[in-house]
Amino acid sequence: MENRIKTITSSAQSLIASANSLESINDVRVKFLGKNGELTAVLKSMRDVPVEQKPMIGKFVNEARDSITAMIEEKITFLTADAINTKLQSESIDITLSTKKTKKGGLHPCSLVVNEILNIFTSLGFQVKQGPEVETDFYNFQALNIPLDHPAREMQDTFYINDELLLRTHTSPVQARTMMNTQPPIRIVNPGKVYRPDDDATHSPMFQQIEGLVVDKNITMCDLKGILETFAKTLFNEKTKTRLRPSFFPFTEPSVEIDVTCAVCGGKGCRICKGTGWIEILGAGIVNPKVLDNCGIDSSIYSGFAFGCGIERITMIKYGVPDMRILFDNDVRFLKQFN
Repeated sequence: MENRIKTITSSAQSLIASANSLESINDVRVKFLGKNGELTAVLKSMRDVPVEQKPMIGKFVNEARDSITAMIEEKITFLTADAINTKLQSESIDITLSTKKTKKGGLHPCSLVVNEILNIFTSLGFQVKQGPEVETDFYNFQALNIPLDHPAREMQDTFYINDELLLRTHTSPVQARTMMNTQPPIRIVNPGKVYRPDDDATHSPMFQQIEGLVVDKNITMCDLKGILETFAKTLFNEKTKTRLRPSFFPFTEPSVEIDVTCAVCGGKGCRICKGTGWIEILGAGIVNPKVLDNCGIDSSIYSGFAFGCGIERITMIKYGVPDMRILFDNDVRFLKQFN
């Protein structure tokens, strides 16, 4: 019986060593340890072993079973790891192969200018506000002292959706909405798209504006001039000079146009500034008392100033772009110069 057990163990060891797959090692397990396996058969024959030999033979059988089980488990571990490595190698990617060069994107020059302007005004304590592009006639015109029969409506040809709704012609409705829902002090800038039926080298049916509003007690034109001088020097350079020219806007009184020395020639005169040395960058003025009253703010206590500029115009001035339409062409040769 002892010799038989040794023979079974030796045979199992040989078959386990030669097994080259999980299927074949399972066949070995069944052959020796299965329900009808060879070692199982030895256990079943223990009833024919003399009583005095059973302890010794039982010990041999248990040792043989433990030995075969251990060899099978070790082989399974090896074959499993080998199978995983083989699969990984077959599915591997050669990362040393050359690939197409990835081109990096960047911000549009108008977006660069918007971000720069917002950074300037937020550093001065302004909050950023935005509003809907589809507006009502009330917020776009009437609240801003532009009633139905006001000639200033002709200054801003309008895309009407119906009698009450329109595509906003400026971002000033955001200021009206803010004043109606916020008590002074107010200090905001409001960027966004606006729409007017213009299309030429210096105009577009859709363009961007940034407007600003300050409402508080004892606000004067000096406050406006100081803020805009700081803005111009930060946006262009420290040598930039500003000048105020009288103008007209129905929502400010008095109203001014703001000119700065040309960013290209420094005020000497060039094709960009048409030889004058000055370029108009925005309109501004002291908020008309009627606008304050329309928005629920007592004009006998509070005053304010407002200003607004076109982003595309500022971009053209800052970077010397001769035609606004270039900003909308999405020509990569042009855009990559800014990133």
